[in-house]
Amino acid sequence: QLTLVESGGGLVAAGGSLRLSCVASESISEFVAVGWYRQDPQDPGDQRDLVATLFSGSGATMYGDSVKGRFTISKDNAKKTVYLQMKDLTSEDTGVYYCAVWNPGRNFWGQGTQVTVSS
Repeated sequence: QLTLVESGGGLVAAGGSLRLSCVASESISEFVAVGWYRQDPQDPGDQRDLVATLFSGSGATMYGDSVKGRFTISKDNAKKTVYLQMKDLTSEDTGVYYCAVWNPGRNFWGQGTQVTVSS
């Protein structure tokens, strides 16, 4: 069973930057896509919103509208790690960030890392 462990979250002032990391317990190179989602733990009804996705075959990326131009997703297959570089953070970026990897019928999620942006 593959496991994903996120790190790099924390408290940051508005306008600041953070880099999240997601380390997998085994190779992620064969997964079709990897990505990051965000959820507001203060809102029980809040769904996980797409932050960024990277498609392994093409290298194409997709971002949520609110983070375009500010966040960058990347991965290092040798290190079995997915990254999310975040800059120009605002209070709207606050939430729990989850890493995920996908293959048809085989998806895995991490436990999340909290990001809090103070205004």
